[in-house]
Amino acid sequence: MAHTFGTDVVVAGAGPVGLTAAAALRGRGVRCRIVDRLPARLPYAKAVGVQPRTLEIWDHMGLTRTVLEAAVPMYGQLAYVNGAEQARIDLVLPPDVPYGFAALPQYETERILEAHLARFGTGIERGTELVSFGQDPDGVTVALRSASGAEEEVRARYLVGCDGAHSLVRKQLGLSFEGSAFPEEYMLGDVEVDWDMPPGYGVRAMHKNADGAVDDLLVCIPLPGPNRYRMSMTVPPELSAAGRGDGPGEPGDGVVHGLEAGHGPALADIQAVLDRLSPRPTTASRLRWSSVFRISHRIVDRYGDGRVFVAGDAAHIHPPTGAQGMNTGIQDAWNLAWKLALAIEGGADDGLARSYDAERRPVGEEVVQRTVRHATQGIQADPADPATLLLREAQLLVGYRGSPLVGPASEGPGPQPGDRAPDCAGLAAHIAAFPLRLYDLLRDRGHTLLVYGDGEARGGQLAEAAAEFSGGRVGTCVIRPSGTALETSFPPVYVDTLGAFARLYGVSDEPVAFLVRPDGYIGARLSPPTSAQLTAQLARTFAPADSVTG
Repeated sequence: MAHTFGTDVVVAGAGPVGLTAAAALRGRGVRCRIVDRLPARLPYAKAVGVQPRTLEIWDHMGLTRTVLEAAVPMYGQLAYVNGAEQARIDLVLPPDVPYGFAALPQYETERILEAHLARFGTGIERGTELVSFGQDPDGVTVALRSASGAEEEVRARYLVGCDGAHSLVRKQLGLSFEGSAFPEEYMLGDVEVDWDMPPGYGVRAMHKNADGAVDDLLVCIPLPGPNRYRMSMTVPPELSAAGRGDGPGEPGDGVVHGLEAGHGPALADIQAVLDRLSPRPTTASRLRWSSVFRISHRIVDRYGDGRVFVAGDAAHIHPPTGAQGMNTGIQDAWNLAWKLALAIEGGADDGLARSYDAERRPVGEEVVQRTVRHATQGIQADPADPATLLLREAQLLVGYRGSPLVGPASEGPGPQPGDRAPDCAGLAAHIAAFPLRLYDLLRDRGHTLLVYGDGEARGGQLAEAAAEFSGGRVGTCVIRPSGTALETSFPPVYVDTLGAFARLYGVSDEPVAFLVRPDGYIGARLSPPTSAQLTAQLARTFAPADSVTG
């Protein structure tokens, strides 16, 4: 058996979650191998909804422009019950949110992420299967098998399982995956229709029987292309996987979740549903692919053990309501990658990697519970007000308050430690002849200290303290109030010309500093900021620079 050493992280699975993890690691200079047992990318539009928070993450990575050029906007949803139009849902977010909702076939998402990863000189090792692994205090030994049957043993610092609902990493790690399957079956089809429905709107058409129960369903999500939709609908008996005694699980797996190969509906099956439920008479054409699928809801008891972690469907599966699955998995990968990178660099506190479970598993639990509730009771049963519900569906309310990595809550308005750092417009800078957004300052950076106020000497002192304690891993930007002069200094200075930063961050005349983590969440709010407060907060994440040996 061949022996290979010298990689830092092995990522198992090259879907959107695994590719995000690998790209985020490579972007921070971490050596990484990403393997996938499939010989090629699957041509299915499985996960298609892209949430605003995911677009913010991709902005930070520097690839949002490519996504925006490939995706289509999602403006809202049109709902019909027994042919009668219901209230239209418009997906309108606050003006400070930089991106709206989008739809993009999963294979296009994977293509874009794969091309981005290739910019770092890393490609997917296709047809390569993870066979087994073992770990010790210093690393993980991973056994791989190529399509030719050749076996290889890889020594890595960490292993990340992004290998789906039937994850081998999860099974061999001994994680529980509690939950159950829904009895309903659905079929998917990627088709074009000739109706005149408004572009950019999803369509949900239901039929309710005399008892008020839904007995027929059609959900249409727009895709790139003229009148192209991914349609999901209930399965007729002749296409039922349960009726044949099979399904999308694996032998001995016990997990029934996902697409079933080889038994997709024909165009005539989709047309029959459209004839019953379509809000406009229409004819379907150009069937690109179809499948039958089942849904389960499960979550692991922990997101990792030692040097091995799981993310995405390997950690949580649930109904596709609200397009939460892929987006939640991408946030898993985004949260984990910067922590592993910092640990590999030698700059992390011992508990940094363990915080992945503390921060992400509560998010996974909430998503599973909410999507099950929406799937069984309807989104109208959610107690949240419409504005809060929309922000939650956009994943803009995901946060880590109470995490061991973030500072204590602060008094007054504005985001708290553990909350997403809001974007804002109108920041003036030297040289640039146009105003910048805050996310322009944060793009492709690690930890960033934002110091607000007039005192430039304070900003310099904090910048020196942050850089010294973190070994140069924390950058600093000074943001001065609207109406103050823009002066050249170090650290760099920006002026809040519109007062948007002050408004969104809840600051006034008193100096304040925000420590923003690499994943775009606030680690601490310091008011008034002092070097002692700052280094105490940094100690939650970083090993002091003078203690790092390499």
